[in-house]
Amino acid sequence: MNLNQLLKSKIEEAISSLFNTSAGNSQLQPTNPEFEGSHTLVCFPLTKVSKKKPEETAALIGQWLVDNTDLVDRYNVVKGFLNLVLDDKVWVKVFQDILNEEDYGVVPATGEEIMVEYSSPNTNKPLHLGHLRNNFLGWSVASIYEANGYKVHRVQIINDRGIHICKSMAAWKLFGNGETPESSGLKGDKLVGKYYVEFDKACKKEVADLIAQGMDKEQAEKNAPIMKQAVDMLQKWEQKDADTISLWKTMNGWVYDGFDVTYKQMGVHFDKLYFESETYLLGKEEVLKGVEEGVFYKKADGSVWVDLTEDGLDEKVLLRSDGTSVYMTQDIGTAMLRFRDFPNISRQVYTVGNEQEYHFKVLFLILAKLGYAWAKECYHLSYGMVDLPSGKMKSREGTVVDADDLMAEMIGEAEKQTRELGKIDEMDQDEASALFEMIGIGALKFYLLKVDPKKRMMFNPNESIQLQGHTGPFIQYTHARIRSIVRKAATMDIGSGLANIDSLLPNEQKLISFLSIYPDRLQDAARDYSPSIIANYAYDLAKEYNQFYQAIPIFSESDKQKLSLRVALSEKVGEVLRKAMGLLGVVVPERM
Repeated sequence: MNLNQLLKSKIEEAISSLFNTSAGNSQLQPTNPEFEGSHTLVCFPLTKVSKKKPEETAALIGQWLVDNTDLVDRYNVVKGFLNLVLDDKVWVKVFQDILNEEDYGVVPATGEEIMVEYSSPNTNKPLHLGHLRNNFLGWSVASIYEANGYKVHRVQIINDRGIHICKSMAAWKLFGNGETPESSGLKGDKLVGKYYVEFDKACKKEVADLIAQGMDKEQAEKNAPIMKQAVDMLQKWEQKDADTISLWKTMNGWVYDGFDVTYKQMGVHFDKLYFESETYLLGKEEVLKGVEEGVFYKKADGSVWVDLTEDGLDEKVLLRSDGTSVYMTQDIGTAMLRFRDFPNISRQVYTVGNEQEYHFKVLFLILAKLGYAWAKECYHLSYGMVDLPSGKMKSREGTVVDADDLMAEMIGEAEKQTRELGKIDEMDQDEASALFEMIGIGALKFYLLKVDPKKRMMFNPNESIQLQGHTGPFIQYTHARIRSIVRKAATMDIGSGLANIDSLLPNEQKLISFLSIYPDRLQDAARDYSPSIIANYAYDLAKEYNQFYQAIPIFSESDKQKLSLRVALSEKVGEVLRKAMGLLGVVVPERM
């Protein structure tokens, strides 16, 4: 039984003894920092059983806990809130239990499996800032679930077919003159992305020319020669035209090689890849089967639709009149294939931006109508877009913030600031380079993950890299400081053990209290699919440790028991910071 459970059981005992009844499920929460105490009981709901005012109810319960348990030393009442100050011996015991736990906070394997999809790029352009938030978020959620005892399958669906792919292919055929990554010196994904931009430029010019000749805009967009070539290429691809398939494989291969470099720099990986070019046919088969079973219907032009109006949505096309599939079709096939490949997964999580919320409502509803019981276990991990001070990004116009460029910029800024602070005087070049990358990529990940996923956010590169404030480098520096303390302590004879410690200073008690809630935050983050809970916990813990460090002498302490406690407390804080930041994909340094 952990501390919260023990405290709740004693509170229930108090309620039973005082009011001769059971309240059940007491509302216990962390105490507001401006008041003394660590745990607060919300007493307003208890007035029904106490038949007294909230303040009087709180005081009666508080006094009972002081008189009848070894847990509570004193209490204070603020309106209907009972703030409890626990006995120091309780906190020493809590810390001893934390020290004795082999892998603190991590839940043993539960036997449950979950699948988390993230990244899911198009093969017509490089990864950008939005992909960074997506990848970091999906990877972190997967790691958080692993820490909660799940077996996690990390996957992505690669959007390797469709008109957007054919646009890059058509532009390369028209303007490429055989250019390759090797001949151009460009990463493959950047080379293909270059021709996606070239397509947009050429198409806009052709549309403008047609409009000038008297054609309306809609007709001009359809009849632009380069657009007609892209559409023709898509039809040839679906007909398995050999030359088209060959070019498609070549250009996609360039992109995959480029992506691999970017993923390595990001520090993310996947257990299995799915390709839309392989799943869309399964989706088409399922849609046609749904027509036979009356789940879907055909219109006179041959297109296939699903009517979701009774479910509060609308009608949705699943197959076009020419028989080609839409995104929904291939997503149906992908979902089916995944549950076939991994029949033991209890949940499938899609990490996709919030502009696709309607799409996933429709998808999950269609899967349920098809009779798949696992449809209710599908979850859309929706997240907000990332903005920059310079404005919104546009892929077609080539104004996106390239992921590779941004990561390189962050590493460069980390090097600049670290050198200015003189933090690398004793490091060789390899150690220094590793530190620059650790700080730069860590700053980027932490900044993108500290915001609740559902919120749209503004990314400020300069702010994210600072050593002070709500940043990754602040936490990394705190960890490095702790490791320095631990290394120094290892050279001294300070003994070990907390047997004779029976009193704590307020900063020591508060730090132990912060450590004690790490398992709860881990569970909260999994429940809410929110790495921001872990990021903000790590920041609060680091901030609390720095207050402890400034307020309490460590190595000037003559009492070896107290010195041992403070070193052990420092080391455990460092360990929890390393674990928490690791769940965000952020590496913390030994020296900084």
